[in-house]
Amino acid sequence: KEASAEQESFSPRFTDSFSLLCSRPILSGATVEAELSNRVLAANLDPSSSLESLDQQRNTSASESAQGDNVELIRTESSMSASKLARSPERRIDLMFCDGDICKDAVRQRVIGKHNQIILSGPATGQVAYTWNQDSVTNSANGERSTVTISSVLLLVRPNDEDLIQKAAEVVPKLTHVGVKVLLVPDLAAKLKFHYGVDDERIGLFEAAVEFESRSSSARHVNDSEDEWMQDMLLEPFPDLVCTLGGDGLLMHASMLFQGPVPPIISIAGGSLGFLTPFIEDEMEDAICIALGMVRRDETPHTDKRTHDITVFPPNMESYPHDNRFSQADIPKFSFGMGEYICMTIRMRLDCRIVSPEGVVRSRFNVLNEVVIDRGSSPYLAALECFCDDVHLTTVQADGVIFATPTGSTAYSMAAGGSVVHPAVPSILVTPICPHVLSFRSMVFPDHVVLRCYVPDDARATASVAFDGKHRRELQRGDSVQIQMSNYPVPTLNRGDHSSDWLESLKRSFNFNTRPRQRPL
Repeated sequence: KEASAEQESFSPRFTDSFSLLCSRPILSGATVEAELSNRVLAANLDPSSSLESLDQQRNTSASESAQGDNVELIRTESSMSASKLARSPERRIDLMFCDGDICKDAVRQRVIGKHNQIILSGPATGQVAYTWNQDSVTNSANGERSTVTISSVLLLVRPNDEDLIQKAAEVVPKLTHVGVKVLLVPDLAAKLKFHYGVDDERIGLFEAAVEFESRSSSARHVNDSEDEWMQDMLLEPFPDLVCTLGGDGLLMHASMLFQGPVPPIISIAGGSLGFLTPFIEDEMEDAICIALGMVRRDETPHTDKRTHDITVFPPNMESYPHDNRFSQADIPKFSFGMGEYICMTIRMRLDCRIVSPEGVVRSRFNVLNEVVIDRGSSPYLAALECFCDDVHLTTVQADGVIFATPTGSTAYSMAAGGSVVHPAVPSILVTPICPHVLSFRSMVFPDHVVLRCYVPDDARATASVAFDGKHRRELQRGDSVQIQMSNYPVPTLNRGDHSSDWLESLKRSFNFNTRPRQRPL
């Protein structure tokens, strides 16, 4: 009551302190001393000197209390406590990104505000593009600086296709004429030389790597460092660009050739489906030169031959009206990318290893589509124990199970009922093959997990594993397959961007969501 009666005579500097005191429980002297001591220690001050000053303040307050000024004492102590607490540092949380046993500062997630709000600084993925930055070199003869570019392209052609081989025989001399070094596999180089008379000093040979089991190096362990594995993965010569003239299977073959880092790949349609081949044969020469940075996009000739194939809607959707609003004069010159940048799709691969019970790696492959573990020729169901980051996932009793990349989501996984995933989504798909249970459905895991499937000792039969449909191996009881994200993706060039190329392929190749439109009411 006394404090309420004298409230109007309080000075402004005590008003907030009094309100704080009324809104907080009054602490005992021992509690206040312990709290202030902790604040002093947190501030790296001398505890003894601070406690002495605290005792002096209490003695002064006690003498004032003896004179009858009790209300002023409460206000003074509350003001001191509030000011010290207000000067205390704020508690902040630090976000860390952990990969296995290694943690580092998070890049995408940030903490803002005094209440530790967690926000995202941007999307997890995005469109990747590149442009050539040519370095100048000094000519030792005259001391002048000039730009010297020696570009190389590995040309892969679908074998036993005479039409495509003839097309390669037409393009290779044009590329060597403008200074491009063309690398060919020995069989194709011999056929071009002796059947078509294509021979030039700028034509080189490219030898495929030997498979892991045939190498003379010592056996690798599952826990060996990546630097030791790199010794078996590097290829020489390493081209600036890979051009595939064929179908989607040839792109799979190019991925298998480079088990380590992969050069950018430009795919020319020459197969049947062409889901991953956005360019056509007539664009081959210009597309290679643009991709190598040798020709500016505004200097390319008028060679766009795809214009007669452009359709707005799938062909069986006749109920949609279509007006041809573009004349031949309005069709732009052949180009791709965004201005001076060429768009790419960074296609994730899976690092797959067959590991024995002793931890020895018998085989290792980086696959672009999928790795399939199935029952092989056995009449029994495949029995597999699957783990995710060493946590038991499920027991597979089915014809098999598919571990697919986003690129492979439109292949075997889609045929088995799996989801269709955009190629830029970093994920691993797990799709069962004819599971003998109603509740096993396709799953999608983030790309940082490590999946492992092994054949238990009590399995009725052995299992079989295939990597991108090839290199089939038998899994004995106790063998396991370890699957994780590969450090070496496959960059493929886009005609437009990664979304437009992918959606166009879905509509063109699979007639995605095609249905005649309902008439209006």
